[in-house]
Amino acid sequence: MDARENKIKAAEAALTHVESGMRLGIGTGSTAEEFVRLLAEKVAGGFRVEGVPTSERTARLCVELGVPLKSLDELPELDLTVDGADEIDASLRLVKGGGGALLREKIVAAASDRVIVIADESKLVETLGRFPLPIEVNPFGLVSTRIAIERKAARLGLTGGLTLRQSGDGEFTTDGGHYIIDASFGRIPDADALSNELNSIPGVVEHGLFLNMASLAIIAGPAGARTLQANR
Repeated sequence: MDARENKIKAAEAALTHVESGMRLGIGTGSTAEEFVRLLAEKVAGGFRVEGVPTSERTARLCVELGVPLKSLDELPELDLTVDGADEIDASLRLVKGGGGALLREKIVAAASDRVIVIADESKLVETLGRFPLPIEVNPFGLVSTRIAIERKAARLGLTGGLTLRQSGDGEFTTDGGHYIIDASFGRIPDADALSNELNSIPGVVEHGLFLNMASLAIIAGPAGARTLQANR
């Protein structure tokens, strides 16, 4: 079973949790896009949902495939969000933001009664940090913000390169007009402490640590899809 087949299996399993009439947050990334394709097939058959996309990229795919969309202002409270992740630990703490949509993803997740994460088993980790942590920052004062991130991380014993994400000939820019610093801290033994430190930096708009937000994780591998509950 190849990587895409695993993503489809996870998306299929997540779709069994979606009921007709739901207000649905729709995530960003390759696994979330497989979910959108499957959801669109059900919508074409009469299944009713109203979706709130977490990125312009997801919105374009939903429009192309006929999935009805609303803004989060129109649907400020959601029944369920289905999204992917770059890393998942045993407590269902996540690293997200590899696709650059972490701010909207976190806003939508926070507005949802439940969050289901879908991924292939390569995303499971014992401790977060193998994947570089995306940190969304305001372009204003970028150098000062970067220095502050380095100092806060050092207090927690975290070192590693901070790389400003690039796209084409310039800086990668999020849907909200911000930049992303990818922090290669390596192992993050205290994700809660790091989250608090990053949140205290004015130039940090948001970060990719999604802690205590996921209700379920559906993980697909060669043996099929399995569901993980949070071990908190």
